[in-house]
Amino acid sequence: EVQLVESGGGLVETGGSLRLACKASGFTFDDDSYGIGWFRQVPGKEREGLSCLNTIEQFPSYVDSVKGRFIVSRDNAKNTVYLQMNSLKPEDTAVYYCAADMDLRTRSSVYYYPSSYEYWGQGTQVTVSS
Repeated sequence: EVQLVESGGGLVETGGSLRLACKASGFTFDDDSYGIGWFRQVPGKEREGLSCLNTIEQFPSYVDSVKGRFIVSRDNAKNTVYLQMNSLKPEDTAVYYCAADMDLRTRSSVYYYPSSYEYWGQGTQVTVSS
């Protein structure tokens, strides 16, 4: 059974940084092809796709709103993907989720759609104070 657990959220001041982690179980980064996406959601709005990285590919994809500020990396030994968030703004305040789907490729045209992913973590709150 695939499970995703996010961690690392919290309260940070404008301009600060946070690193979120998404630990996966039920598949292994070394052996399996899974696209792992990061999303965020604020109350009353749709879930917004931020990035995607396939476990067998090297480079992530980012949406324009976070490109240059957010960086995705992974640790295969820990089966964990990270989202490093820099230069945070109050509008980055949201619940952040990671999601996974088998064989979803990083350069897929649908990686930022929530419906493209089968598995979801529980989410972690990020609050950026002004």
